[in-house]
Amino acid sequence: MNRPLLSLIAVVLVALLSQDAWGQLRVSDFCRVKGQEENTLQGLGLVVGLRGTGDSEIAPTTRALAQILNLMDSPVSSDGTGSPDLEELVRAKNVALVFVTATVPAAGARQGDQLNCTVSAAFNAKSLDGGMLMITPLLGPRPGSKRVYALCQGALHVDDPARATTATVHSGCRLEEDFFNPFVQDGKIMLVLKKNHAGFHTASEIAELLRTSPDFRQSNGSYVDDIARAIDQVNIEVSVPQNYAEEPAAFVTQVLDQRVFRPQSDGRVVINERVGTVVIGANVEIGAVAVTHRNFSVEAGPFAQLSTESDEEATKLKTLVDALNAVKATPADIIDIIKGLERNGQLYGELIIE
Repeated sequence: MNRPLLSLIAVVLVALLSQDAWGQLRVSDFCRVKGQEENTLQGLGLVVGLRGTGDSEIAPTTRALAQILNLMDSPVSSDGTGSPDLEELVRAKNVALVFVTATVPAAGARQGDQLNCTVSAAFNAKSLDGGMLMITPLLGPRPGSKRVYALCQGALHVDDPARATTATVHSGCRLEEDFFNPFVQDGKIMLVLKKNHAGFHTASEIAELLRTSPDFRQSNGSYVDDIARAIDQVNIEVSVPQNYAEEPAAFVTQVLDQRVFRPQSDGRVVINERVGTVVIGANVEIGAVAVTHRNFSVEAGPFAQLSTESDEEATKLKTLVDALNAVKATPADIIDIIKGLERNGQLYGELIIE
């Protein structure tokens, strides 16, 4: 936090730009279509071919290795109870038990498609570099389901030597099932506002935009009043018109391409203390305050002569930050003061600390 001020703090004024400067944005800038989500497949596998950097005396690893040897018609000898004698395998250091995951894209995928998969050591392996993942079945995201959606195998590539217990098998996951992500349910689609844009005001504005869009007028030229409605601050239900019933993808394209001026958003201040960055929405207001910190004092708003008039101009947080910059406050000072404003109830916006 002792680096130069300008390299550590960025005060971003989201709404200082005029509406014309922003231009019109698209609905897709704020929303996604429900049903278009990624799916994560997962499994437990064995990596072989390590150079003495595998698991050391881990019972689950030796049991898994014994099971594979048995499947390949090379079983280990049995102990007195008829169970595999794991003592034969306990010192195998070229093997590691690993978790394997693969992500199916939001758009879906077809049987036979190949994806990258991530492999992570489950126990005390020191490095997976140079290893080979044995054929590993990947299950679906729902716990308890035994349905195999993909098979994964191949040579491991460690991308970061500092994290040698995590590796990638490039195109090592082959899908055994089709992934279709339906987006129309009962003749409707659901728009989901992205988390940083979610809000009742934004949802209502987008629903109103769709209700009054010329692109969705009926054949007689009238609007379809109930084509869209905001369910809550996140979800917007949109009915598919009859003329798009056989072409839902074309309808979704039209919806997402609708142009909208930037909706009003809640005031937010985002602080990253690690790098000393402060991102301030320009509509973030503060109460009238007097700040004394270390060796400087700053006032913002009509602190000395408080007014009770309802049309009194609000004080922006940017005004205070500009004043703090003028007296050469450090990023740490500014962050501490903003936190103090929030605790004092004088910050009229959401404070997010990363």
